[in-house]
Amino acid sequence: MKQNDLIKQQKALRNKFLKKGVKMIAPETIFFSKDTKIGKNVTIDPYVVIGKKVDIKNNVKIYSFSHLENTKIENNVTVGPYARLRPGTKILSGSKIGNFVEVKKSTIGKSSKVNHLSYIGDSSLGSKVNIGAGTITCNYDGVKKYKTNIKNNVFVGSNTSLVAPVTLEENSVIGAGSVITKRVKAKSLALTRANQQETKNYKRKKK
Repeated sequence: MKQNDLIKQQKALRNKFLKKGVKMIAPETIFFSKDTKIGKNVTIDPYVVIGKKVDIKNNVKIYSFSHLENTKIENNVTVGPYARLRPGTKILSGSKIGNFVEVKKSTIGKSSKVNHLSYIGDSSLGSKVNIGAGTITCNYDGVKKYKTNIKNNVFVGSNTSLVAPVTLEENSVIGAGSVITKRVKAKSLALTRANQQETKNYKRKKK
């Protein structure tokens, strides 16, 4: 498709969604696909790119600089800013995907939060899960992809690495800075952290 045709197509798509009630602060900066589906009371901030096979339901807010493709978003969800939702992603009702979060081939359960600086790949999250800042799922060993299963009401502390395949059972808590390689039992605290060492009266080297 030629550039002029692409410009005309995007203008037509923007007008189509504006007429349907989609709120856009700067429509000329937002890009849609021909198969994009959007429900009621949806707001899209500037500089958002929506790729193929994206289905957005009702009462959704997409913040600036987010990129979505092959993703389903249920009601009452917020995404971004600077979020990337890759193919195979499902965001269930009431959930929040925050800034600098990437989700790939994963389901984020109802009322769960992945607020900042995290990667969730090949994973299943239950309801009311909290993923702390800097958490990553280590899903690829260079040959195969592995799954992470996080059950309901799990709290994952910041800067945690979840080495798949691994399961975190319901109501478990992961201490910040942990590297989790084994199943975590329900209602338990898992923590992997080296002991802090301190040298008294330490003198720094001088140049």
